[in-house]
Amino acid sequence: MTLFRLDSSIRTAGSVSREVADTLERAYLEQHPGGTVVRRDLRTDPVPADAWPTAALAGFTPEDQRSDDQRAAVDLAARLADEVEEADALVVATPLYNFGVSQQLKMWIDLLITDPRFAPGASPLAGTPVTLVIARGGGYGEGTPRAGWDHATGWIVRILADVWGGDVTLVEAELTLADTVPAMAELRPLADQVRARAHELAGDAGRDMARAGAARVA
Repeated sequence: MTLFRLDSSIRTAGSVSREVADTLERAYLEQHPGGTVVRRDLRTDPVPADAWPTAALAGFTPEDQRSDDQRAAVDLAARLADEVEEADALVVATPLYNFGVSQQLKMWIDLLITDPRFAPGASPLAGTPVTLVIARGGGYGEGTPRAGWDHATGWIVRILADVWGGDVTLVEAELTLADTVPAMAELRPLADQVRARAHELAGDAGRDMARAGAARVA
């Protein structure tokens, strides 16, 4: 059994999305000690900025007429697709940046979609458990001043579930900047509760994913 883990935070230390994903990974391995974790870190190993347009244009170019750059971009997309396709479960951990999707994550998704296995209509993750861990510095729930400002979560779920067919569980951590922003000081107790709940849900998700993965390969 293999868990594929994708991280996209620009921080390698102090990242809440990574911290919560760590909890999920530990729970997964505790439930299935013989499992394998394949990790891709888009902070330390980012997708090249020109890979997506190069691979996308390669799709309109006869294979024997492709440039070396196009072949390299198509090969990279295939390697990314292999990592995901070969996994029994996935966790995608990302922050909300500037009210939208992390640039690193968007480039990974765009490039992956150029591989025929992950093109719209292919549903490569059908039946695969996927957990999206998302961390947001502020509060974006209904009734808050920034309700509706999160333009990342819905789109990522749309890709993972509706385009790729994954069985998606959402784990959310909000108010993550409360400890460092003076204006949010009164929200720190609530932030602690939300963070603790995110870890609890991540642990549950990790165990559930291990059980679901075991059932798939049984």
